[in-house]
Amino acid sequence: MAGPRILIVDDHQLAREGLRAVLAQSGVDVVGVASSGEEAIDQVRLLHPDVVLMDVRLGSGIDGLEATRRIAALDTATRILMLTLHDMPAYVREALAAGAAGYVLKDTAIGDLIAAIDQVMAGNSAVPLALVNAAMRAPALPQRDADISRVLTSREQEVVALVARGLTNKEIARELAISPATVKAHVERVIGKLGVADRTQAAVLAAQMRPAGL
Repeated sequence: MAGPRILIVDDHQLAREGLRAVLAQSGVDVVGVASSGEEAIDQVRLLHPDVVLMDVRLGSGIDGLEATRRIAALDTATRILMLTLHDMPAYVREALAAGAAGYVLKDTAIGDLIAAIDQVMAGNSAVPLALVNAAMRAPALPQRDADISRVLTSREQEVVALVARGLTNKEIARELAISPATVKAHVERVIGKLGVADRTQAAVLAAQMRPAGL
C-alpha cells in the first residue's frame, strides 16, 4: 500500500528538507514543500496531498492559522496537521477552530508523528491530551479592539513601544536598564500573546489595540 502523500509547510529550508528526509525513510511520500501560507494553498490545489504538515508561524504573508482556514474551506479531502515549536494553548485552540485535524510539536518522536499522520488520515483528531486540556482553558487571541492592558503587562507594553521605534534588543535593554536576554524573553512573550509572526507585526498590532479606559 502506498504511503500517505504529504505537503510540508515551513519557512525554514533546513527544517523542510530535514523533515522530508526523515519522513522518506519512514515510507511517507512528501509530494511537495512550501515556505509560505500562500504557496501552501497553491500547492494543495495543485497536488491534492493527503495531509499538510503546517507550521503556525511563517516568515512572510499569511500565517499558518490563516492558511489552514483557507485550505479547510477548499473542496478537498486534504487534512491539516499543525507541526510547530509553539505549544501556546491559544494557538492550539485557534488551529482547531480554523480546521486543523491535529496539533503536534516539533520535538515529537518520528514514530509519534507518523502515528498522528495516520490518525488524521483516518478521520480522527491528533492532539496530545495535555494540549487539549490547556486549549480548553485558554483565552482567544486578542483582536485589534482588545484592551491592551488586559493582554500585555506594563513592561511588555514598554518593550513593544520601543520595538515600534526601531530599537534593537540591546538598545531596548539599555533604555530600560535590563539585560538583552530579558528583552528577548519579553519580545517572545508579546509575539506569542498577540499571535503574530514577528516583532514588527507585534508592534503594529499593539499600536492598533484599544488603550485602557477607551
